[in-house]
Amino acid sequence: MSTTTAKRHYHATFILDNRGKEDSVDQIIEGVKKDITAVEGEVGTVENLGRKDFIRVTDNKFPGAPYVQISFSAPATAPAKLKERLRLNQSVYRTFLQSA
Repeated sequence: MSTTTAKRHYHATFILDNRGKEDSVDQIIEGVKKDITAVEGEVGTVENLGRKDFIRVTDNKFPGAPYVQISFSAPATAPAKLKERLRLNQSVYRTFLQSA
C-alpha cells in the first residue's frame, strides 16, 4: 500500500455560525460532512456539543455558537483541502483539526 493513499484518522471541531440563516445546525453538519467526503474522507462519529459561550467575545452580537466534533479518516492531503473548502463556507466560523 502506498503512503499517498493511506488514510489517517483526524478529529475536527467546528464552530458553526447560523446567525441570520434559515439552515438548522443539522443541515450545516450535513454540508460539512459532504465537504469531508469531497476531499476523499470517510466520516466516522459526529457529536453535536451544543451551543457554548465564547470565553473571549470579539463581537457582542456573537457571544457563542454551536460546536460540533467529527472524527474522520482521510489521506494526508485532505486537511489542507478541507480547510480551504470550509474557508469559503460562511456557516463554519472556525475549524480545528488534529491527527488522532
